[in-house]
Amino acid sequence: MLLSSSEFDQRPQTNVSTHAQHSVHATIILATNLCKSVGSGEHTLQILRDLQLNIRQGERVAIVGSSGSGKSTLLGILAGLDMPTSGEVRVLGKAFSTLDEDARAAMRGQHMGFVFQSFQLLPTMTALENVMIPLQLNGHAAPLETAKESLTQVGLGERMQHYPKQLSGGEQQRVAIARAFAAQPAVLFADEPTGNLDSANGEKIIELLFKLNQAHQTTLVLVTHDARLAARCDRVLTLVDGKLTERNPA
Repeated sequence: MLLSSSEFDQRPQTNVSTHAQHSVHATIILATNLCKSVGSGEHTLQILRDLQLNIRQGERVAIVGSSGSGKSTLLGILAGLDMPTSGEVRVLGKAFSTLDEDARAAMRGQHMGFVFQSFQLLPTMTALENVMIPLQLNGHAAPLETAKESLTQVGLGERMQHYPKQLSGGEQQRVAIARAFAAQPAVLFADEPTGNLDSANGEKIIELLFKLNQAHQTTLVLVTHDARLAARCDRVLTLVDGKLTERNPA
């Protein structure tokens, strides 16, 4: 059951995401008639075409497709980082089209986590600070303690005071995952989370993502070329010619 806009706005705000209060069958993300085009006239490129998508609480969904198919564009639209040319995205019952940029940013801060291929860590901050700062910006009651706990969960309890350049690629991605899960978001978006890692570290990151997904009941939406990662998901959606087709994980 979708929350109405008024119900969403009136929910009590706490330091822990309230997504666990929803039924396991509730719709978390609903995309309707999504279209995205860039350019104009003869040079218009249609990236998404009348795309439909329904993702439910706790699901693990992989979006796959060839390079340039629009996977990252779709992920950005689902997260409110980009807006469609037409169509609508609703997250936790709230339509992004009704929100301005500041309101979308606030919603991301309260209810979403992000993991990127390039890690996106601030080089002048320690691992602890990289995890703690977003919590502070979103008004978390105990950012320091929560950041320490999150880094400990990903096996970096002894590396908290290290800077990104002092960490391996696998360790940097674990910091990014700790940051993403620290506030226990309703949805975690990951764009090629194993793309910059070797096979061994990629496998460790996959195990960690799904371990934390199970612990926090976070809905995962992943863009990936990694067949191992896609195979671990509940659903695999292939983006071809701007539309999604579904197949069972291998």
